[in-house]
Amino acid sequence: MNKDQFRGKVDQLKGQIKEAAGKLFGNQRLENAGKAQHAAGDIQEKVGDVKEDLKKGP
Repeated sequence: MNKDQFRGKVDQLKGQIKEAAGKLFGNQRLENAGKAQHAAGDIQEKVGDVKEDLKKGP
């Protein structure tokens, strides 16, 4: 696991927590911020996956 994969997982988790807190408290802004952070974490994890695949080579 490289740093991009790790940071992506962390951002996904933070986003899920924010999203759940936003739903719990009825705060749409917090919920949307959580969704955005979760999506950004997913993208960062995918970047890390590509880097790992490139390291392994054909």
